[in-house]
Amino acid sequence: NKPVVDVDWLDAQAYCRWAGRRLPTSAEWEKAARGTDARPYPWGHGAPTIALANYRNASPGIYEGLADVGSHPRGHSPYGVEDFAGNAAEWVSDWFSESYKRGDTRNPRGPDEGFHKEIRGGGRHDHEQNLVLTNRFHAEPEHRAADIGFRCAQDASR
Repeated sequence: NKPVVDVDWLDAQAYCRWAGRRLPTSAEWEKAARGTDARPYPWGHGAPTIALANYRNASPGIYEGLADVGSHPRGHSPYGVEDFAGNAAEWVSDWFSESYKRGDTRNPRGPDEGFHKEIRGGGRHDHEQNLVLTNRFHAEPEHRAADIGFRCAQDASR
């Protein structure tokens, strides 16, 4: 019932491919987490609390480990998707860059190549300020951490 963590980007990508899915782009991840109203957190504008997310300052001693997936339902996104902030940060498909490619207005992407892959969401070891959905982190594709995981995405049916 816990999120899969301690996997590198290559493993996350391979699993999604095996499952007939893919890693989401950074823009897809952010849209699913924030909706269209520019909210800073999946649940809205209020600061994180223990009822909304599993993160470092939530309650020392209680959430030192991973929480079960879906155990913070009040923290869901406008689309009803859970666990975008806290618990496990998530790999996305994009190479990291300080900015997206110029001219991309629909599902903007990072560069075509790079040294670091992008990570979104903030994990259980992060402080409240790292849970803001516009934050983008990065690491080498071979990096593994106890609070970095992934979620798979699929193309919308047309």
